[in-house]
Amino acid sequence: MTCGISCVDKTLNKSFYHLGICIAKHPGYFVIIPVLLTLLCMTGYQQLKYQIDPEYLFSPINGEGKAERAIVEQYFKVNYTHRFNVGRITRPGRFGRVIVIAKDGDTNMIRREIFQELRQLDNIIQNATVTYDGDTYTYKDNCARWENECFENDILNLDAIMDDIETGQLNLTFPFMFNPVTWDAHLFPVFFGGTQLTEDNLIISVPAIQLVYFVTADNKRQDAKGAEWEETFLKVVGNAENTGKFKHISVSYFASRTLDHELEKNTKTVVPYFSSTFLLMGLFSVITCMMGDAVRSKPWLGLMGNISAIMATLAAFGLAMYCGIEFIGINLAAPFLMIGIGIDDTFVMLAGWRRTPAKMPVHERMAHMMSEAAVSITITSVTDFVSFLIGIISPFRSVKIFCTYSVFAVCFTFIWHITFFAACMAISGYRERKNLHAIFGCKVQPMSVAIKEKRNFLYKAIMAGGIDRNDPDNPVDNKDHMFMAFFKDKLAAVINNKWCKVIIILAFASYLVGACYGITQIKEGLERRKLSREDSYSVEFFDREDDYYREFPYRMQVIIAGALNYSDPVVQEQVENLTSTLEHTSYVTSRRYTESWLRSFLSFMERNNDYLNTTIDDEESFIEAVKEHWLFPGNPFSLDVRFNDDETQIIASRFLIQAVNITDTNHEKEMVRDLRKICKDSPLNASIFHPYFVFFDQFELVRPVSLQAMVIGAVIMMIISFIFIPNILCSLWVAFSVISIEMGVAGYMALWDVNLDSISMINLIMCIGFSVDFTAHICYCYMSSKKRSPKARVREALHSLGLPIVQGSSSTILGIIALLLAQSYIFLVFFKMVFLVIFFGAMHGLFLLPVLLSLFGPGSWLTWTGRDDGSDAEVDDEDETKLEKPFTQSYYMQYPTMGINGPYSSKGFLGAPYKAYGVDEKDLGLGTSGEDSSESSSSRSQRRQQMANAAIATEEETPKSGHQRRNYDEGWRRSSYQNIYGKGGAQFQAQPDLYGQQVSAAEWRERLDVHEQQQRSRQRRSVYDQDMQQQQQPPRNRRNSHGDIIDMNGTPNSSIDERLRHQFLSSPGSGDESSNSYRHQPPLGATGGAGAGGLNSSVKRYHRRRSSEDSTRHHQRWPANIEERRARRTQSPAQHQHKNRHSETANAAAFAYRSSSHHNLYQRSKQPATTYQYGDYYH
Repeated sequence: MTCGISCVDKTLNKSFYHLGICIAKHPGYFVIIPVLLTLLCMTGYQQLKYQIDPEYLFSPINGEGKAERAIVEQYFKVNYTHRFNVGRITRPGRFGRVIVIAKDGDTNMIRREIFQELRQLDNIIQNATVTYDGDTYTYKDNCARWENECFENDILNLDAIMDDIETGQLNLTFPFMFNPVTWDAHLFPVFFGGTQLTEDNLIISVPAIQLVYFVTADNKRQDAKGAEWEETFLKVVGNAENTGKFKHISVSYFASRTLDHELEKNTKTVVPYFSSTFLLMGLFSVITCMMGDAVRSKPWLGLMGNISAIMATLAAFGLAMYCGIEFIGINLAAPFLMIGIGIDDTFVMLAGWRRTPAKMPVHERMAHMMSEAAVSITITSVTDFVSFLIGIISPFRSVKIFCTYSVFAVCFTFIWHITFFAACMAISGYRERKNLHAIFGCKVQPMSVAIKEKRNFLYKAIMAGGIDRNDPDNPVDNKDHMFMAFFKDKLAAVINNKWCKVIIILAFASYLVGACYGITQIKEGLERRKLSREDSYSVEFFDREDDYYREFPYRMQVIIAGALNYSDPVVQEQVENLTSTLEHTSYVTSRRYTESWLRSFLSFMERNNDYLNTTIDDEESFIEAVKEHWLFPGNPFSLDVRFNDDETQIIASRFLIQAVNITDTNHEKEMVRDLRKICKDSPLNASIFHPYFVFFDQFELVRPVSLQAMVIGAVIMMIISFIFIPNILCSLWVAFSVISIEMGVAGYMALWDVNLDSISMINLIMCIGFSVDFTAHICYCYMSSKKRSPKARVREALHSLGLPIVQGSSSTILGIIALLLAQSYIFLVFFKMVFLVIFFGAMHGLFLLPVLLSLFGPGSWLTWTGRDDGSDAEVDDEDETKLEKPFTQSYYMQYPTMGINGPYSSKGFLGAPYKAYGVDEKDLGLGTSGEDSSESSSSRSQRRQQMANAAIATEEETPKSGHQRRNYDEGWRRSSYQNIYGKGGAQFQAQPDLYGQQVSAAEWRERLDVHEQQQRSRQRRSVYDQDMQQQQQPPRNRRNSHGDIIDMNGTPNSSIDERLRHQFLSSPGSGDESSNSYRHQPPLGATGGAGAGGLNSSVKRYHRRRSSEDSTRHHQRWPANIEERRARRTQSPAQHQHKNRHSETANAAAFAYRSSSHHNLYQRSKQPATTYQYGDYYH
């Protein structure tokens, strides 16, 4: 399954290794320089360009609505000063609106007391004084005008006939009527909402009345004065409503600046939660980075991880502002996300540090920590970076701006963590090296020493920690983390249960069913009310508008561009067909609400042809007649025809239609799509427009853009995961997980009342990167495991990643908890969707993927056949061949060296360097934060080490043993740190996957015996020939598994370990029979005789055996060359001894035989103890 793409992994490990050394040697520079850069970049806040225009942010950049508006404004520019008509505007402009309902709950507003308070409200609005740039003015001074008359709410003139209406003498006819007193033409759909009618269109009751006020906005100064008037409008109306000035009416109000205000309020509401969030995250980081050991705890590093993320975000935002990128309120959600990402990286780097041996120098620990964390934090940062990069190509500026700032923030967070935070870790490493307290900084004793010295309980609970340099492997000082044990022993047992697997799969199937159902219920579009806070005054206005003014919501303009001969009957028929087609759709009301200059003009000419005595058969006469009789200045139709410069040809015209019963955003999307299609299918160059169509364009784009981003993101995430973790099966599982999580987020967000809009699109794009974090590395950990049993693989994966997944998910959710308290739809969407992706990602990583991998991954046949016993046995060479392991001779490997060639002279997994500080020191994936997993040791290994140390102490007391002691030290040093080189070096194959290998000398003895038995079985002759050979030949000497001749005179049948131990303990002068009695043995040669020499030789053999086996805990032992072993069988003991003596004399290092740790332990020799080395030995 492993592919050959290893250059990225190798380069990252090697680069980060050297970076770690550099940081450890010069931590001060890496602390000071990021701080100075942060302060420098923060000066960019002086270039802040704050953008709150809703159209600019939430409408598509190149939407059709903007193109249609450009056409309308090209031919029919709005004139607010002299010729303003509310149905023919192209932009919202500057306005104020109020919707009034009765406080007593009566659905009929046509009452005297209601209209009296409406008049009072109107006077308050029109008489409010405004001051701007030294000018003081009122509404009448700055109002939009039609023929020098302010736009007025003529519906208020009904108070002149209110007595007749209340008595029933006068009925109001819908949709319009003339006032018999004032001669106003009242257009009731503009002002009345929720009107109840009789069959004869007589008004029965009016539950809501709307008043509208427009001010001029023809130039920038007028627009600024209009904006100031809107501020005064909102203030005076709000004060009147809030102070209870009106007894009979309830007023809701709205202005064009309302959405700007709401976006600004959204920004301000989340700012107060920054400090509390930082405190919460800091507390969480401090607690989760602490442990029972007072020295190896890292509480301040947890806090520095937060500070690093904050500094990086501040610097990134400042640099983006220097680049001239606008700032929007949504960007304030990015710091919360960056803190979560930064804390995840903090856990990863701390986990890498804890997996390094405490005996190493600080610079080596830093090098190995950075090398281990390289892939984990890089793949997380790269996936987040790419997901935000995809968002930059979005057609919505709000998405582009947010993703641009987030790209800067992700890059800076990554750089700051591998420099500033890494330098903080180096400083903490030097503190730990000196065994200083993690919080107080004072020197303390290790727990084992504190117990020996019988320190008080308080000291052991608070102050004791670290390791004893004289006894670094003491299990008292190396305790496993209880939560990691829980995931390994408890949760893994639950997941490995077959019935629990069935339950998990059924739960996942239910999850997918719910997600698919939710996807079918997705609503598209960003509703205006959702841009406001829940406690905003605008929410009530939007609710009343939806309740009462959805019957006749939009007055739409149909523009016919291009020079046409409107006197031609064919053109007239085409225009009429287009008008009729639009009117016959379900979105447009009847023709009585249509304003068509051509239809009305032709009808007028037909009715008055005899009286006018004119013809309109040719274009010239048609234009003259229309200008003279129809398009006079007082007629609104004069705004619907555009002539060329010499007014001899009509180059553009328009007519107005009325939308009806548009209920929700999906209905609006369908209406816009269908009406645009009708216009495009027309032979005329027609287009339809309404100012809100600019916002409706998001309905058409948000679904395909989101789907496109999700598909592209999933493919890119799979490619990235394959580059960093080159395993085909792992990449497929990652892609499956990303798709599954994205489906869950998209489906359940709809069920959680989240629409598919530009805000949720940001989160969907962002979730692509977040969904990789947990799943990719749990797959990688499972696939890289060497366990044969799927149950054992599940245990290993959960032991390594269970706690980090919980830590990472918890930190991210805590980082965004403040968004839930902001009471803003925008930030609430961020919280909901990030929570969904983190929760689903954690559930996939902790439960689903282990189950699926155990059923369909390596060794799954054991699960299906019921032969999975859950043992920790590892795959043999035959299984490794089946798993496509790219080495041919499983007994040969190249050892890592920390000597001349450096740690990267030998290749490891995918070209990465071997780790020379432990067998199972592997990067288990994202966020592996085992507290002390690499530093703990079993009690049996501890006893071995203690016995070996005692034996060394015995030898040191003997003056004659100085030479042996030096040979022993030199052999131990070489066996611990040197590589195996020699004549047979070319035959040693590079082991590409060392992770998880824990092989002792006894295990390799057993494997070698099996191999030799197989070789002998191939060469075995018949039973007769064998019997004849045995009769003719003298008895053969007994040999061990390596071919060495065994001296049967001194080889008991019992276990070698126990035989030597009992011999030693029962020998004369051994003292008592306790485990430490060998410390009191007499020096070598003190008693003289063969017995004493044999005894000390046994002691040396015993000690050499134990120390060598102990060394395999840190360096794996592979058997020597089998061919050389087989050749040695034919030699006699004398030849064997003579050859070795000759080799030692000539050049022992050049002609040495390969030896395992237990070579020649069976022979009791009277010669001085041999000097052992991994590749060479001497007699």
